[in-house]
Amino acid sequence: MTQNIRFPSRTALAAAAGLSLFGHAAAQSAPEATPSTQWGLGLAVGAGQQPYRDAGNKTRVLPLLYVENAWLHVMGTSADLKLGSWQFGAGHTLAVTGRLKYEGGGYEDDDAPILRGMDERKNSLWAGPTLRWSTPYARLSADWTADVSGHSKGNKLQLQLDRRFGFGQFALTPRIQAQWLDRKYVDYYYGVTAGEAQAGRPQYSGRSATVLEFGLRVDYALRPKQTIFLDIGTSALPDEIKHSPLVGRSSVTRAAVGYLYRF
Repeated sequence: MTQNIRFPSRTALAAAAGLSLFGHAAAQSAPEATPSTQWGLGLAVGAGQQPYRDAGNKTRVLPLLYVENAWLHVMGTSADLKLGSWQFGAGHTLAVTGRLKYEGGGYEDDDAPILRGMDERKNSLWAGPTLRWSTPYARLSADWTADVSGHSKGNKLQLQLDRRFGFGQFALTPRIQAQWLDRKYVDYYYGVTAGEAQAGRPQYSGRSATVLEFGLRVDYALRPKQTIFLDIGTSALPDEIKHSPLVGRSSVTRAAVGYLYRF
């Protein structure tokens, strides 16, 4: 399978997964937790399978910007405004943020033979509230975002359960994730309009769907201010996506590696 190197104009899900390495920092929003602003710069490289029939893998490179203070968490293409946090006993914290995130997922008609003659599907800017419930045992998060760029006009709801295990300089974070995609999202990225239909590519209208993902993140502290990470994940595609004439896979796997230096 071929590999095409693309830069951040079309951010991969693989790179996006790598950006979540420092997502646990967003759970703290009290001013005394981070009295000053912390900065970081880095680089992530992600490679992943595309769901479209006969499409090659994609490799993308993404510069990383990290900003953390009492009210803001920025990592790569995602920015969280910390709205508040509440303590419920020892080790139990509920945090609320407002998220703005740029995500890939779009395509051009030269990305795969099955897409030739299709209108371009664009990447989108997503925004919405997030909840994070951290306990001594695991962390449960819920994110609802809407396509504020207006391309798909869709909505997404994501639930994730993860647990970080520290081993000195190493840390392992397994996760399980369920992401609900509404009809407009599925129809935009996997549907085929009447004007795009042709032999071997019949008209297809998308329906809401739920995608399950299993993943693992590994990070290693080279120095107190330097971290490298590896993030891998596999997503099982539901029938509402697999039945699209554009799709040729039942699952997609991706991986990302990266480096971050915090000043």
